[in-house]
Amino acid sequence: MTHSSDYIELLKAFPPRPITSEEQLMATQEAINSLLDKGALTPDERDYLNLLGTLVYEYERALEPIPDIYGAELLKALMAEFNLRQKDLVPIFKTESIVSAVLSGKRQLTTSHIQKLAEFFHVSPAVFFPLQPGQEAVSSQQPLEEKPVTSEMFG
Repeated sequence: MTHSSDYIELLKAFPPRPITSEEQLMATQEAINSLLDKGALTPDERDYLNLLGTLVYEYERALEPIPDIYGAELLKALMAEFNLRQKDLVPIFKTESIVSAVLSGKRQLTTSHIQKLAEFFHVSPAVFFPLQPGQEAVSSQQPLEEKPVTSEMFG
């Protein structure tokens, strides 16, 4: 693999290393900001920016792991992110009282809800499940459409 002299100059100006402190993070972010302030970037600058961004991502991921939120908690977070109210989700849940019951934990999401929510928010249905199984299985007497959904149903 050959690198152009521009890429080598970027590496010399601010040699990328794994970030292990807040000071290194700030220095890396300054290098990122100076590139972003330039406007249009060359392919070498984009590659270098991608590398620096990866270093910041890895540092922040190790420093503050993202909690595993799912189900009603994820729905609340998505509603906040998109500035939605309960009535905005009535087309998915059919009534505002069902939305309220799901958000309060009195009612669980169904497979139909999850499919519609995934389409609505443009996410995978898998994001509504915990990373590790921990919910009990559902009764087989309920019709599939109305079963509370658990990760065991898919694994």
